Amino acid sequence: MQSGQSGWRLWVKKAIDRTAALCGLVVLSPIFVCVSVLIWLSMGRPVLFRQRRPGWFARPFTLLKFRTMSERRDASGRLLTDADRLTHVGRLIRATSLDELPQLWNVLRGEVSMVGPRPLLMEYLGRYTPEQARRHEVLPGITGWAQINGRNALSWDEKFALDVWYVDNWSLTLDLRILFKTVWRVLRREGISQNGHPTMPEFMGSKAATPSVEEDVSRGLSC
Repeated sequence: MQSGQSGWRLWVKKAIDRTAALCGLVVLSPIFVCVSVLIWLSMGRPVLFRQRRPGWFARPFTLLKFRTMSERRDASGRLLTDADRLTHVGRLIRATSLDELPQLWNVLRGEVSMVGPRPLLMEYLGRYTPEQARRHEVLPGITGWAQINGRNALSWDEKFALDVWYVDNWSLTLDLRILFKTVWRVLRREGISQNGHPTMPEFMGSKAATPSVEEDVSRGLSC
């Protein structure tokens, strides 16, 4: 299998990823403890959310995040909507992006990079266009080009177009740029959710990206 990430640059990327993840797990351990206790007191166990996600070349792995939703169900035993299950504590954790911190363990294991397209749901694999599916040609990431150019405020077509742009233009310099901009976006709390939705709405498939979407892909270059 060929990939947009290969050679010495990939090894450097992986080395940076693991070093950053290890340092992050050590330095941020007090925050891990505080968030874990807060979740346990407000929602009970489990503290962590685990879900199978497609990784590099769509190989599945178990993604880790802090839990932000309750297990509330209706009279029939079915889970309520995301809006009904997202707790006040969960909103705070998402707004500060603290829910992403456990993914540092995924980075340490080599399943996720610090930078790359976000790993989405397994059921989305059959809904991508061939072009959108190219987002799996690189390692998935905690943050990425789409996250610093709108995050969940983007439409799915816009987000996937940005992901593919990253695949075609990946470099170590671009990764560093994305990391620095991510810190700024998190501090400003931009793009946490899409208008009218507490979380990103489910992707049900789409037509090929329109020219207007493709022309906007590189808009972040001038930011």
